[in-house]
Amino acid sequence: MLADIGLMALVTGFLLAVYATAVSAWGGWRNEWRWVESARSATLLAVPFMTISVFVVTYSLYTMDFSLAYVVDVSSQAMSPFLRLTALWGGQSGSVLFWAWLMNGFVAAVLWRKWERDHDLMPYFITVAMLTTAFFIGIVVFITNPFARLWHVPGTTELLTAVFQPAGAVAYVPRDGSGLNPLLRHFGMIGHPPTTYLGFTGFVIPYAFAISALLSGRSRDDEWIRTSRRWTLVAWIFLSIGLILGGRWAYDVLGWGGFWAWDPVENAMLMPWLTGTAFLHSVMMTEKRGMLKVWSVSLIILTYSLSLFGTFITRTGVISSVHSFSKTALGPVFFVFIGLTFVGSLWLLLRRLDTLKSEHELESFLSRESAFVLQNVLFLAITFVVFLGTVFPLLSELVTGTKITVGPPYFQKATGPLFAVLVLLMGLAPLFAWRKQAAGRLGRAALLPLVGSVLWAAVWGYAHRLHPASYFALWLVAFVVLLIIFEFVKGMQARMKRGENPAAALYHLMGRNRRRYGGYIIHLGVVMIGLGFIGDAYFQQETQMALAQGESLTLGEYTLRFDNLESYPGSDGREVLEATTSLFKNGEFVQTLKPRRDFFVVQRQPMTIPAVYPTSAQDVYVLLVAWEEIGFGASTFRMYLNPLISWTWAGGFVLILGTLVAAWPERQRQAKRSYVLKPERVQPGLLGGD
Repeated sequence: MLADIGLMALVTGFLLAVYATAVSAWGGWRNEWRWVESARSATLLAVPFMTISVFVVTYSLYTMDFSLAYVVDVSSQAMSPFLRLTALWGGQSGSVLFWAWLMNGFVAAVLWRKWERDHDLMPYFITVAMLTTAFFIGIVVFITNPFARLWHVPGTTELLTAVFQPAGAVAYVPRDGSGLNPLLRHFGMIGHPPTTYLGFTGFVIPYAFAISALLSGRSRDDEWIRTSRRWTLVAWIFLSIGLILGGRWAYDVLGWGGFWAWDPVENAMLMPWLTGTAFLHSVMMTEKRGMLKVWSVSLIILTYSLSLFGTFITRTGVISSVHSFSKTALGPVFFVFIGLTFVGSLWLLLRRLDTLKSEHELESFLSRESAFVLQNVLFLAITFVVFLGTVFPLLSELVTGTKITVGPPYFQKATGPLFAVLVLLMGLAPLFAWRKQAAGRLGRAALLPLVGSVLWAAVWGYAHRLHPASYFALWLVAFVVLLIIFEFVKGMQARMKRGENPAAALYHLMGRNRRRYGGYIIHLGVVMIGLGFIGDAYFQQETQMALAQGESLTLGEYTLRFDNLESYPGSDGREVLEATTSLFKNGEFVQTLKPRRDFFVVQRQPMTIPAVYPTSAQDVYVLLVAWEEIGFGASTFRMYLNPLISWTWAGGFVLILGTLVAAWPERQRQAKRSYVLKPERVQPGLLGGD
């Protein structure tokens, strides 16, 4: 059967991963390049086998092969074919398989493209990267195998899930499946899990390069740092997209009126993003000034470990979350693996500290180096605060026996001031010079943006009668935006003096220094996303009222009139209860909004789907929260005004644009170096033999 082919391909991929790990370690230890080349071939060969396995699971979901327990769990005849395909990452077994496949693909991509340039690191790189890959594939094979079947014990109502037939059991094939979790039946789930997985698995690459440099004794060399930075940027942008799409999913599906609630799984995604961002800043100092080498390696190790921790939270269900899967046997296995890799990495770092000495010292507090160091401290402080709040339920249960959950107020109050200082530095850091910055020159550069931002925040805040705390938030955003714009203007003016028109000046300015101006665009995108958080924290308005047909409620300048309530069967096995309302702005009709409640019959699970009227200034967000008999009586509506929320989604696009600009390859100004594959180039390192 096709499922047997997928199972055999999965087992073959696992054996190839184990083989690649073992023989690359042997080749590096014995300085025998033929074993390293064999490990590389095994790594590349594992990809098609894992692809076959993923294809078989996907095809089984599409054709509804209910002989597989995983297909029964996450698909049903009521689901559309497209949703059945996305169910690959909608459940435990399929998502871990998908995860392992992506990780194998990342490692293979490195070996395919960078084999010659990073020749000396390859034995160690393959060992480290394929050890992690083998671990994840092994989890799929031995714990969450998607090719497990359902078996029935005659004479009982017991159903068993096993890959091979248990004694005394017969195959059981139900007529229909349970179907995908209704919360996951949203377009955001099409892109959110894959991009998040790409971000998490992508961080394996810079980690493997860092550990390889330590093992090989090449940590003094800066080449591995440049390679790690490029791959970190790839993983970082995918994780950024995953965070944004996840926020959009929460906004459209969960019905809490916002897009971020400091949920444990949201936090698990945010933490490696924070430390990965810190690394991308610290590595600039390592490249430019030969400083913070120990710090950079530590950040890579921490980012990789937090990625594993995020997987641990999501896949084991040890912490309650609307995003996480149910509790499984993965918990102890993951915990041990995270502990061993983290402790082992720190031990290796301590052994190689002498190879990571800084080439220069910090010369002045007013310098770009100092700004980057302070930014990194803030990133780590925020990460620690988020980590503590996320694991607090586990710690409280361990100490007191009672699981105590930390709510959003803790995160907002603890991280708010830290984020504010971080955003301020984000705007000021480009004004600092390397080594030392004159205070007077810094003040002159920041004067106009400072005056402009203060005036704008004062006028806009007074006009809208805002809370005093919001004045500071508005000033901060305006100040950083103006600083970024002024940096572009100064660069363009310098080129326009050479006779270039504004468009050509901007194009050549960015083309000559993509990393710098791409970074500015990224900062602008982050500030735009921050506007959404500011709107949610300071400007959101909310009201709730029971309305009879024809009655209205008012919030701000908007009025919502309840027109009708109807019930009808929907797609994917759901019953839909939909309200028809009319939205008016200052007495003029704007749009018809239809908030609804979907009830999934098989899962016995309701979902509250909002109706949203978006504008650049604010969203009108309406929920149907209660009702009486259809056609009679009253229905209760909750209405939100969410200012600035659209800037969050626009900021996501700007963030992606800036990353593409920063990561775009520079033109080669010199002939490419040639590399010759010679066994003697493998240098003995920490594991070296002769």
